[in-house]
Amino acid sequence: MPKREYTCGLDAAIAVMGGKWKGLILFNLGEGPLRFGELRRAVAGISERVLILQLREMEASGLLHREVHPQVPPKVEYSLTPFGRSLNTALAPLGAWGEEHMDRITALP
Repeated sequence: MPKREYTCGLDAAIAVMGGKWKGLILFNLGEGPLRFGELRRAVAGISERVLILQLREMEASGLLHREVHPQVPPKVEYSLTPFGRSLNTALAPLGAWGEEHMDRITALP
């Protein structure tokens, strides 16, 4: 598979983030590691299947770390890598903008 060429930094960042769920997953992992069930409850509206796919993609791109604890039943925790934390930090101003303008955005047709 050939490497993709990006037109600018925003293009590259959006390629890593892709879609609405990854930003919400990043936001929720910003406070610390979470188990799958905790993430599913924290990200309202996401299906189990989509969460699994998003977590796999995010792990493959280096945004998060998946740690399996050897116990019965298995315990799996997800946490942000330094790369993921840096993206989360970059998204913080966008989240603040959304909070500031939420009423206006909600009123849009």
